[in-house]
Amino acid sequence: MALKSIYAQLSCSDIERSKDWYRILFDREPDANPMDGLLEWHHEKSAGFQLFANPDDAGRGSMTVIVSGLAAERERLLKAGHQPSEIGTGDIASICQLSDPDGNMVVLAEPSE
Repeated sequence: MALKSIYAQLSCSDIERSKDWYRILFDREPDANPMDGLLEWHHEKSAGFQLFANPDDAGRGSMTVIVSGLAAERERLLKAGHQPSEIGTGDIASICQLSDPDGNMVVLAEPSE
């Protein structure tokens, strides 16, 4: 497989409410609204995130986002009103978790050096 890019996708029950939540998570507005009920955030040339209005599947997904500066990201999210967990440290990464308005799990991970 010659993979060129990849998009994570999570379903939501209320696109406007979830748009606000993910706007805070990514610290910016979505990059595209390619069709009704679909928003996209583009990250570099090889990754992205799609938020899809699909109430039947909302809250059943998870996504891991690899970051640098996990502690600072956690603090920024706390100040913005999100509720990330405490940072846990493992053998290969430190993580914190938070749930979006529908209960989808978002994991922020920072690889160990």
